[in-house]
Amino acid sequence: MKVPQTSRIAVCLLGAGVSVGLVALRGVREPSTASAATSSTASAATSSIAALTPRLKPAPSTPIAEQKAELGDDETWRPEWDALIERALPDHLLAPQMAKNVREFCPRFGSMADVDRRVFWAYFFQALSGAEAGLKPTSTVQHSEPEVAVVDEVSHRMVRSEGLLQLTYEDARRYSCNFDWNADKQLPEHDPNKTILKPENNLLCGLNILENQLVTQQRPLLTKSSYWSPLRPGWPGFRVFVQQMANVPSQCGRRHIARPADSSNAAATLTASR
Repeated sequence: MKVPQTSRIAVCLLGAGVSVGLVALRGVREPSTASAATSSTASAATSSIAALTPRLKPAPSTPIAEQKAELGDDETWRPEWDALIERALPDHLLAPQMAKNVREFCPRFGSMADVDRRVFWAYFFQALSGAEAGLKPTSTVQHSEPEVAVVDEVSHRMVRSEGLLQLTYEDARRYSCNFDWNADKQLPEHDPNKTILKPENNLLCGLNILENQLVTQQRPLLTKSSYWSPLRPGWPGFRVFVQQMANVPSQCGRRHIARPADSSNAAATLTASR
């Protein structure tokens, strides 16, 4: 049977319409598939970043910080400095093997969660700053003791200990710290805009120094060769540091500081129990 020409034309047009429709439908679906793939990739990337970002929480207040709060003294430790330290901690200082160096202050360090180890170190630096600078970021001291009364090779003046951790411009060379003497020498002595007095620069430099002592040099936390005199048993400031370590995070376990019978002895004896 012969199909009329008009019918053949109608069938062709119908087929063409179906083809166009399928192409259009595919064009609508493809962006949706691409969008879903992009969304999935973004979610995976976000999850990866979250996994790499450590959990943070504030450290307890040291005794001197508590006293400052009672007196309404604003020159005190800031919670954002806890976060700064906790984020920047190198893996070596968080390893369970580091427990042997801190057992006097944190008996359970080796079995604690990562977040609690970070909090311990944040508290440690708060206590060290309390002993070194009274938690005052703009503190500067020129010592008269012969062993430290020397010329700073960077500033070419008598060494001054500055900032929360009482550091020097020479430390920029020794420990890769972000201190700029050429910029700072134009500013007043206690200007908070000085690079060495900025808490971030000072505290991150302190982390480099501590890592050098404990990891690179394999020396204990409390040693007479420490950079900081409050970490040298028997030296001025050691007893103050021990007192500031009284409020370590509860996750560290119970600890006890046995006061020496002779009050003139600056070195307190520490004992810890689990």
